[in-house]
Amino acid sequence: MFIYLDESGDLGFDFDKAKTSRYFVITLLVCCDKSTQDEFRRAVSRTLKNKLNRSKNKTRPVQEIKGTATTMAVKRYFYRQLPEDGWDIYSVTLNKARVDDHLRTRTGKKKLYNFLARFILEQVKFPEDAPRVSLVVDRCKNKEEIKDFNQYLANQLEALLPLNTKLDIDHLASHESAGLQSVDMFCWGIARKDDSGDGEWYQVYRGKVRFETIYLPQK
Repeated sequence: MFIYLDESGDLGFDFDKAKTSRYFVITLLVCCDKSTQDEFRRAVSRTLKNKLNRSKNKTRPVQEIKGTATTMAVKRYFYRQLPEDGWDIYSVTLNKARVDDHLRTRTGKKKLYNFLARFILEQVKFPEDAPRVSLVVDRCKNKEEIKDFNQYLANQLEALLPLNTKLDIDHLASHESAGLQSVDMFCWGIARKDDSGDGEWYQVYRGKVRFETIYLPQK
């Protein structure tokens, strides 16, 4: 089983700043096996080749697909390249306005991020016969934060995973992983829906969303 984790928005709490997001979203793309993972890699490759790098005059080819930088037509093309089965989406949206003050500090934000990652991973149903679960996270943390994150999740997931299942956690740059680029597309769509009410892209793949919730919703 292969799991890709990405986020949209930020964990800043100065809402007077124009770029501070109202919500923070963590989304998982879960591929049940390697063949499904390979299909995602081919879908990303085709999208880059046939839609984003068609012009032979480009001096700087596009290296990755991103939700913020692709048109709706490109998003729909990407989705048509995906396999029909073997993958699911899980997502949690944090309503930042209701986060307590002690979690708005630097240390608190780390705890909050780790908690949300654990929360959404707990929603995944891990098969009893899975020999290995590979979790790939977008690399946006320093070495200390990566160590804390890995240790925390490994301890928390130990009770959820079958006894003989090995857990691997890798932090990669998004251009290194087609899975991370794919989950970025889905995460952007959920964030766009929740933040601005624009659900056009979300409606395309909503049938693949197995779990979705808003954490700390409005009272």
